[in-house]
Amino acid sequence: MNRELISVIDELGRQKGIDKSRVIGAIEAALQMAAKKRFGQAENIQVEIDSKTGEISVVSKKIIVDAVINPKTEVSLQEARQFDDEAEVGDEIGSVIEMSDLGRIAAQTAKQVIFQKVREAEWEAVQKEYSTRQGDLVNGIILGVERRNYLVDLGKTEAVLPIQEQIPRETYRGGDRVKAMLLEVRRTPKDVQVILTRSHPQFVAKLFELEVPEVLEKIVEIKSIVREPGDRTKIAVTSREKAVDPVGACVGIKGSRVQAVVRELRGEKIDIITWTSDPRVFIAEALNPASIEKVGVDEEKKSALVVVADSQLSLAIGKNGQNVRLAARLTGWKIDIISATEYEKEKAERDKEIKAALAEETEALHQQEEAREQELKARAESESDAQ
Repeated sequence: MNRELISVIDELGRQKGIDKSRVIGAIEAALQMAAKKRFGQAENIQVEIDSKTGEISVVSKKIIVDAVINPKTEVSLQEARQFDDEAEVGDEIGSVIEMSDLGRIAAQTAKQVIFQKVREAEWEAVQKEYSTRQGDLVNGIILGVERRNYLVDLGKTEAVLPIQEQIPRETYRGGDRVKAMLLEVRRTPKDVQVILTRSHPQFVAKLFELEVPEVLEKIVEIKSIVREPGDRTKIAVTSREKAVDPVGACVGIKGSRVQAVVRELRGEKIDIITWTSDPRVFIAEALNPASIEKVGVDEEKKSALVVVADSQLSLAIGKNGQNVRLAARLTGWKIDIISATEYEKEKAERDKEIKAALAEETEALHQQEEAREQELKARAESESDAQ
């Protein structure tokens, strides 16, 4: 077994890159635990493996004392001198445990440790390679589905596309090719999991990097992106160069670039708008494809009132409020939308209230003026009578 053990450890070092001393140390520790379990936990047992020959040495060490109190850790001077004439009180002496007593245990232990170290080495290799690729696009092949989570072959390892990271209503069969973004690498007690995503907003951003050279080269910058996977994405872009139209660059000639992204997302709608620091313009653009008439903002509350034509109201709000909800998330503003008719009605009511308030204030001032005139008249008459 000894030479065979070293051969196996050497082969692991070549194929898996596992440090030889690390494996030997782990086997020594495991054998020590097995020996203590066999002969008693109180025994001071030490295990050493020769890294060249694979020879395993198992020794039970005891302290030489005058009077033995604990026979598992102590030995009398008289007994010790039967093995070593020069033994003295306080010295440590060891007795060899025959490997025949540990033969089967030793073999099983070595096999288990080697298997565990192989798994750990594979996990570490996966973690090392893929943890640096978080946020990158990867291509894989669907292996199957487990509890609604797709298992994906990335070549060097298997990854998981969880149900919550899938695009709704999207399905795959074994053997299908899939493009996804590497979301994270999770280390668990049992293994290392590579988690993929197709529902994350950054997946769309990465697809634009793939299709639009200006985005990859940072000439066009994606300032904000929000998404309801499977339905609609809104993306705000700006250009670092005046000569480059950021929206046009992302759309491409005859829509070629954006359509490539839409195809990858299985028909998901994408609204691309120009980012601006002016909140009124930005909010109006964010509500695309609706046409906006007016935008009023309260910068302190970071809220906006948007007025649209009656015919544009449902388009501005969107199905189940999706358009205005995404626009609010894209801009970071609270957005309320009303129709032009409702706005004019509210404006007329406000104007009426203002006119009434002004009339009331004018009447009050008039009454005050009359009272003052009467007071002055009465005072003048009183002074005339006194003379």
